[in-house]
Amino acid sequence: MSIREESELIGMKKVSEVVAITLKMMRTYAKAGMSTKELDQYGGKILKSYGAKSAPYETYNFPGFTCISVNKEVAHGIPSEKRILKDGDLVNIDVSAELNGFWADNGGSFVLGKDIYNHQPLVNASKNILHKAINNIKGGVRISEIGYLIETEAKKSGFKVIKNLAGHGVGRNLHEKPENILNYKVKTNRERFKKNTTVAIETFISTKSTIAIELNDGWTLVGNKGGYVTQHEHTILVTDHKPIILTELNGI
Repeated sequence: MSIREESELIGMKKVSEVVAITLKMMRTYAKAGMSTKELDQYGGKILKSYGAKSAPYETYNFPGFTCISVNKEVAHGIPSEKRILKDGDLVNIDVSAELNGFWADNGGSFVLGKDIYNHQPLVNASKNILHKAINNIKGGVRISEIGYLIETEAKKSGFKVIKNLAGHGVGRNLHEKPENILNYKVKTNRERFKKNTTVAIETFISTKSTIAIELNDGWTLVGNKGGYVTQHEHTILVTDHKPIILTELNGI
């Protein structure tokens, strides 16, 4: 959305803080032996305590308050009593919500407990690439150039990007224009970031796959060639200089 009034900026800051705190608290709360359903319900209670509503639940009737993807799940993992977290799991939590008519989105991948399976380099790459991408965004910068940066940095680290998942505008709805802030360069895309707009920037860094495909449950996404994927996401406000990271409280 385009921020035109101080009240709009305040609204975006408030909802962004709520999703950021929820993500951070869920990450801390997650333990081996816990079901993803229990973790999701914990996150739902936090959102409710702030008066916020789960965006995926409200918008798409998603069967959970948050998306929790484990190991080879790329995104949109459904919380389940049968899915028990284990030490060394690669876990992604994506939290988005609405509060007083404003929407914000953030997410992050992490290794639960000890890094038994050496997932941490992938996690670190995703996180570092997100920060580098954000630091290069300002009004007038082409969206495709940020995609080029993300893919180039992923290759430098020995990884790939998922090409059919993307960041997006956010504010008065969960998904707004620009709709495709992709993790690679599309030469034909001449769209530019605009000053005073709020967008969700996210990385999808992969060990093997380049496309996310949907499972039969209608939600869960996995890689087309297997392997693992990490995602990190911030909601930001684009300025003439470095963006303001509205979800910085998530600690990514």
